[in-house]
Amino acid sequence: MQREDHQLPISATLAPFRNPVFRTIWTATQISSLGWLVQTVAVSWLMATTSASDLMVAIVQAASTLPVFFLSILAGAIADNFSRRWVMFAGHCLIASASTTLMISVGLGFVSPWFILGLSFLAGCGFALTDPAWHASVGDILDKRDIPAAVTLVSVGYNIVRSIAPALGGVIMAFFGPLAAFALAALSDLIPLSAIWRTKWQVRSSPLPREMMTTAIHDGVRFTAMSLEIRAAIARAALFGVTSIAIFALLPLVVRDQLKCGPIAYGVLLASFGMGAFIAGMSNSYLRRITSQNRLVAFASVACAACCLCLAVTSSIAAAAISLALGGAGWLVTWTGIDLSVQLASPRWVVGRTLSIYHALSAGGMAAGSWIWGSVTQNYSLTWALEGAALALLLVAVAGIVLPVGPREETDQESSGFHPPELALDLKPRSGPIVAKTEYSIPEENIDAFLGYMRTRRHVQSRAGARNWTLQRNLQTPSLWTETFRTPTWMDFLRLNHRLTSADKEVGDHLLALHDGDVPPQTVLSIQRTTDATYASAEDRRRAYPAAMRT
Repeated sequence: MQREDHQLPISATLAPFRNPVFRTIWTATQISSLGWLVQTVAVSWLMATTSASDLMVAIVQAASTLPVFFLSILAGAIADNFSRRWVMFAGHCLIASASTTLMISVGLGFVSPWFILGLSFLAGCGFALTDPAWHASVGDILDKRDIPAAVTLVSVGYNIVRSIAPALGGVIMAFFGPLAAFALAALSDLIPLSAIWRTKWQVRSSPLPREMMTTAIHDGVRFTAMSLEIRAAIARAALFGVTSIAIFALLPLVVRDQLKCGPIAYGVLLASFGMGAFIAGMSNSYLRRITSQNRLVAFASVACAACCLCLAVTSSIAAAAISLALGGAGWLVTWTGIDLSVQLASPRWVVGRTLSIYHALSAGGMAAGSWIWGSVTQNYSLTWALEGAALALLLVAVAGIVLPVGPREETDQESSGFHPPELALDLKPRSGPIVAKTEYSIPEENIDAFLGYMRTRRHVQSRAGARNWTLQRNLQTPSLWTETFRTPTWMDFLRLNHRLTSADKEVGDHLLALHDGDVPPQTVLSIQRTTDATYASAEDRRRAYPAAMRT
């Protein structure tokens, strides 16, 4: 019996591989990541040998992460409004273009630090476009029960490659030079393009037209800002990004100045980091069963703090490798836990945008952290920077008290389906504003429970698009309560109702159980009009009066 318990996490973790589409895209992504990480080793080491500035070495990480900060929210809106498959294809085209240009420039002998940073920035733009679409597609490709394992596999896969690619990059740099590393990266970028071109997956299409980009971004930001669980997870991600990036940003300087070694040692140490992440990933299901996700993420921050502290004081490659394995485990557990929390807390209509906001702020944190720790190193010392990062990571672990990260209760995040009511007027999509009023009859003994559910309903309706939500009590008949909200247009009203999930609709079921009327609560819809408007025709005058419609 004990043996079966130990085998369960591994089999559960590998379950998404039964899906051929996920398996194909995942494999192609790992091959692309292999080339990208080899290129990263080459770029970091090339910068360390061609630039005398420690800050320039550190901001190599910032150059590839800043685009995610600036462009990811737009990319998330694109992923929610267009084919995620083709968005991924376009992003990989951009990455391939940057890698090919870098290969050609190195082959021609043009190695400028700013040109290298510029191409790293361009590749980062490709990742900013690809990542939200890929992570959101996991929920399209797989059943909901396989999403936690798939999120873990995405992180584990990257770190399997991380355990191989840096060492491979170091060997290639030492024996064949940077041109070979950049050529491998350029060729590997063709694999995901081929895989995405050949595979297709079904996505439930919306019956409504696409949103404008500005509206889509606004709605995504509003939903994220009003979701306490997502907000806490993103805040933890940003803080962890600022502090933990010191491991990557300063490792070339640790190898060069403290360990007095070359690119092979640098690759081996990065491989140790990846191996620690791989081991943690394969144990992630078991770890989540024995402790809470919030406590697990806090322990992971402590592990990364221990890694930074050890790197600050050691002069041994073996000790550095062990500490980096511990840091890799903490890195994977943290990002997997936060990613999963955001993924499961987001309905399908907005998941691309919530994930993109998460990626943007975590990448912004890493970009800021690269600059901060590089500046501390240049103005003070490498030891001070690593010790400061360790102290900051301990504070991030403590932040779990006020910013808890935990798995969402298993609820259905798919749209529950909505059938528009029959109208007496011929409304256009932009007709409005629309006013919705629902009247309830609530006995005195049910008022406390009613107000509790109404607080939840206000939150649910407002983050889906309701404006000016209010609850009124009738002064002549105190048992009558009226819920009122507005939407700017008729199309916004339709979008609001299509966005409500089955879990959101459960609040309405609870309210119905508290209702004491002879008939269920009825929603009356009206179109708001002013009395000073000028109408050119009888038809326009007819539309001026509020139209009462019951649903």
